[in-house]
Amino acid sequence: MTVKAILCPIKLGNIQLEHRVVLAPLTRLRATVEGVPTDLQLEYYQQRASKGGLLLSECAGISPIARGYPQGPGIFNQAQIDGWKKITDAVHKKGGFMFVQLWHSGRTGKSLPNGDQTVSASAIAATGQGILNTPFEVPRALEISEIKEITREFCQAASNAMEAGFDGVEIHSAFGYLLDQFINTSSNTRTDEYGGSMENRCRFTLEVVEAIVNTIGAERTGIRLSPGGGGFHSATEDFPELTCAYILSQLQQLHPTMAYVHFMQTRTPENIKDDLAKIYRSQWEGLVISSGFSSDTTVDAEKHVENTGDLVAFGRLFISNPDLPERIRHDHPFVRADYSTFYTHEAKGYTDYSSYKE
Repeated sequence: MTVKAILCPIKLGNIQLEHRVVLAPLTRLRATVEGVPTDLQLEYYQQRASKGGLLLSECAGISPIARGYPQGPGIFNQAQIDGWKKITDAVHKKGGFMFVQLWHSGRTGKSLPNGDQTVSASAIAATGQGILNTPFEVPRALEISEIKEITREFCQAASNAMEAGFDGVEIHSAFGYLLDQFINTSSNTRTDEYGGSMENRCRFTLEVVEAIVNTIGAERTGIRLSPGGGGFHSATEDFPELTCAYILSQLQQLHPTMAYVHFMQTRTPENIKDDLAKIYRSQWEGLVISSGFSSDTTVDAEKHVENTGDLVAFGRLFISNPDLPERIRHDHPFVRADYSTFYTHEAKGYTDYSSYKE
C-alpha cells in the first residue's frame, strides 16, 4: 500500500520526523496571568504529540512588554521556563518534538500597568481591532539602542528555550507583529538605518536571526514569514514579494542550514490549491512549512505535499482533532472546531476534543 506523502519521514534541522503533519502556532490564552504555562497547556500539547511529529508552540513573549495578550505565555523568567519544561518533557515522552515560537507583539500589544508604552518601528497605530475586539494603541517608536536590547532579549529567550527542553525555536517575523512592523512600509516610516530602503527595513529581522543562530545553532532555528503582513493587523508592504525574496536570499546566503522557513499567506477559494511559496523557492532552498489550508479537510494540503515535499502546519483542524496524523493515516472523519472557545481560558474547546478511537 502506498504511503501518503504527508506521512513520509523527513529530517528537519537535527531531528528526524516520521511525518509532515505539524501543529501550527496557535494563540489560546491558557497560561496564567503572569504568563506561566499551566497543567492545562501540558495536557493540550501532550494530546497532540505523536511519535516523530513536530509541534510548534503558541507565541511566547520574550519580555513582559512583548506579551500582547492576557494569559498568553512568556519565556523570559524561571517560572515560565519551568512550566514549559513540563510540557516538552511530556511531548518527548510520546516521541514527539517541539519548537517554541518567540514573539514580540509590538504595536498590537497593550501598555503595562507600570506605564510602559507599546512600541513599534514608528508611532503609527494598527487599524481595526485585535482578536479580543479591542482597539490598538498608538505605539512609541523604538530608539536604536532599544532595538539592540530587544535583539538581546530574543537571544536570551532562545537560550531559555534550550533550558526548557525545546528542540528549537521559531522566530515570529509575520502577521504584523514587531519584527514584521519594521519590514512593512505601512508601519515603518523611519529614516535611520532601520527604515527607508528594503534592506534597512529587513535589518532587524536579519539581526535577530543571526544572533539566535549564533546562540543556539542554525539547525535549531526556524522563522515564520507572511509577505505583506499576511492580511493581519493592517500590515501592508509596497513590494511584498520583492521584500520577502530579499529576506530569503539573505537567509540562504548566511544561514543555509536553518531548520525551516514557515510561510503563512492568506488563502482564498481561488488560490487554495496553489503553491504560494513557488516564487520564493529559488531564493530559499531549505525546508518549507506551508499553512493556511482548509479547516475542514486535508485534501488540498495532502496534494500540496505530494507536489512540493513541504511540511504542512494545521491550525483549526489540529485544535479539534488531537490525533490528526492518525486520522489522516486511516482516513477517519474530522471534527470541526468551536471558534467561540479559541480565546477563552477554560478546558472547554481546548482539551475536551477526543481522539477517534475514543
